Amino acid sequence: MIAGGRTLALMMTLSGLALVESLNVLNLGATSAIVYDSRLRRSSPLLGGLSFIAGVFAATAAVGIAVVLGVTLLTEFSALRPTPTIRYRAELVVGAVLVCLACFPAAARKASPRRALAAMRQNPWLLAWGGAALGFGQAATDVVYLGALAMLGAYHPRPVIWPVIVLAYCAIELWPPLLVLLLATRRTARARRVQRGLVRLITRYGPRWVRALCLAAGAALILDAVLHRHNLW
Repeated sequence: MIAGGRTLALMMTLSGLALVESLNVLNLGATSAIVYDSRLRRSSPLLGGLSFIAGVFAATAAVGIAVVLGVTLLTEFSALRPTPTIRYRAELVVGAVLVCLACFPAAARKASPRRALAAMRQNPWLLAWGGAALGFGQAATDVVYLGALAMLGAYHPRPVIWPVIVLAYCAIELWPPLLVLLLATRRTARARRVQRGLVRLITRYGPRWVRALCLAAGAALILDAVLHRHNLW
C-alpha cells in the first residue's frame, strides 16, 4: 500500500512537471508557423504539423529513455544507492534549481521556423527532422525535464511501466501544439478564433505560468527536504 502511494505521488509530480513543460512557446510558435504557411499555400497543415510534432516527441522520448537507463546503470555498476539521504538531497538541489529558474528566467529563445519551412515546403514529412533536432536540443538542456528523469531513475523500486511514464510525459508536453493543429484542420470561424486565442494566451502568459509553477514546485521540494532534514546528513 505504501509503495503504491509513493508511486502515485511520483506519477502526480511528473504529470505536474509535464504540464509545466507543455507551456513551451517555441514548439507552439513553430507549429503555428507551419499552420499559417499551409494556409497561405491553401494546403492541409496536417502532414507537416504531425511530422514536426512526431519528431519532437521521438527525440524527447529517446533522451528520456537514455537518461533513465543511464541512472540505472550508474546505480547498478557503482556503490551509489538511492538511499533516503540521496533522495532528499536531490530534492533540495532540484528545488533550489527550480526556484532559481523562477526568479532568474533565461532569455527567451527565438525560433526561425520560416527558414526551415522554405526548404521543406515540397516535402512536409521532412519537418520530422527539424522537430527531432529541436527536440534533442531542448531535452538535453531542459533542467526541469532532466530533473524529472533523474527523479524517476533514482526511484526505488522503479515502476515496471517506467518507459510508459516517460512516453506519457513527452505526450503531455505536446498537447498545445497538437490542439493548435487539430483546430487548424477545422474550417469554422470559431475554431480559428479559439486557435488564435490559445496561441496568444500561451505566448503572452506561458512564461509567467512556467515561472510561477517552477517556484511552487521548487518550494514544495525544498519544504519536503527540510521536513525530512534528519535524512539529509
